[in-house]
Amino acid sequence: MFHDNSGPRSQTYYSQRLRLHYLDWGNPTKPKVLLIHGIQDHCHNWDWTSEILKQDYHVITPDLRGHGDSEWSRGSAYNHLDYVYDIAQLVDQRGLSPCHIVGHSMGGTVASIFASLFPEKTLSLTSVEGVGIYWQHSRQTGQLSGMLKQWAENTRSLAGRIPKRYPDFSSALKRLMTSNPHLSEARAQHLTSHGTNQNEDGSFSWKFDNYTHSQPSTGLSSSDLIELWDGISCPALLLNAKQGFEHRIGQDGTSKHFNNLVTLDIDQAGHWLHHDQFEQFIANLKSFLASSA
Repeated sequence: MFHDNSGPRSQTYYSQRLRLHYLDWGNPTKPKVLLIHGIQDHCHNWDWTSEILKQDYHVITPDLRGHGDSEWSRGSAYNHLDYVYDIAQLVDQRGLSPCHIVGHSMGGTVASIFASLFPEKTLSLTSVEGVGIYWQHSRQTGQLSGMLKQWAENTRSLAGRIPKRYPDFSSALKRLMTSNPHLSEARAQHLTSHGTNQNEDGSFSWKFDNYTHSQPSTGLSSSDLIELWDGISCPALLLNAKQGFEHRIGQDGTSKHFNNLVTLDIDQAGHWLHHDQFEQFIANLKSFLASSA
């Protein structure tokens, strides 16, 4: 279980007029490591990782816009490029360049785009079950009109979506453990306590904005992502779980688009492999970071 002895400092910064939150684990003179969580998650997902890495690194864990204790975006969908911009603002405003950047799930995609766009700010890239390319969903010529109509319908439906309320903390905890069956109860309790707010009526709701379910009207295509990946010059570690999700970064032949690459598949782990096989994960990450110094 995570033990908060010294504890990180809760900090804020601004990007595109949004007040965004991050945790600073100290050691400002050490090499910088930035840990980026996935969709509908929060910065405390990295607490166990940070507790280990803070011994040798200056660790920063942001809450992406619309997540955790960061403000929600207004008037637009959540876009990968907005997340990347927010991370770049954090790095510049807090003097974190150059840094090692680590991302889980959607955070892995965000980290890979950052590494491509800002090579001078990036020492290394680690993708943990990063979201790759869904080739079967790639848009074909002539499909744009239908795709945009579907986007409009989906966005309209979100306007009537009411945030889920759980009658008590244990119900929210049960929901998290059902979604992540490999997760220990101790970790699930920690993540649920930091990932929920208690409502005025005593019920509990997740902190993330429901609009994070939305998709932007236009976004990066498969060919766009490949072009960005081809431009990554720093060392890269692609960690995927053998029992994880399909179409991760490094799968479907996409590893060929990364230079100076290490790929590892972790057994007996699901999508949250950094929890399911923590010892393997942290050992491989520490070794990679040291070799990429």
